[in-house]
Amino acid sequence: MTAHDPLSPLPSPPTGNTSRRHRALGLPVIALIGLALLAVPRVVLHDLGLIQERTFANIVLVFVPPLIWIGVALLRRVRTPFLTLLVVGSFYGLFLAIGHQLLWDVAWGDTPPTLGGNLADLDPAVQSAILRFFAAVSSLFTGVIVGAVAGLIAWGLGKATRRTPA
Repeated sequence: MTAHDPLSPLPSPPTGNTSRRHRALGLPVIALIGLALLAVPRVVLHDLGLIQERTFANIVLVFVPPLIWIGVALLRRVRTPFLTLLVVGSFYGLFLAIGHQLLWDVAWGDTPPTLGGNLADLDPAVQSAILRFFAAVSSLFTGVIVGAVAGLIAWGLGKATRRTPA
C-alpha cells in the first residue's frame, strides 16, 4: 500500500464531466473556491473600515492571496495555470461582488454614493440599484483580471522553470 500525498487531490471517478474539469483545471473545484476565499478577508475588512488603502496590512491582503494562487499552481504543476487561476479569479470576483453587496450599507453609512449630472434627479432607490449593479460588474471584472494576471505569471514562471530533456 502506498502513502497518499496529502496535497494531491482525491482520486476522482474515471468518467463524467467532473473528472474532465478536474483534469483540465488541475485542481478540484473546492480547492479553486478555497484559493479564491483567501482574498475575501480584505474585502470584509476594507468595507468595515478596519483597514485603509496604502497601509501595510492592506498591501499584504491585496498581494498575498494571488501569490499563494501562483505558488499552488506551480507546486501542483497545474498543466493550464492561466485557465486555472482565471477560474480562481472568477470565483474571487463573485465573492468580491457578494461581499460588497452585503456590506454596502455598512461601508457607505449615512452617505451612500449618488449619481450626478442628468441622472441626479432619479429616485434614490433607482440610483442605488444602478450603482450596486455597476459595483457588482466591476467586482466580477476585477476578479477576472486578478486571476488572469496571476495565471499569466504562473504560466511564465512555469515555462521558465520547467527543464527540457537534453
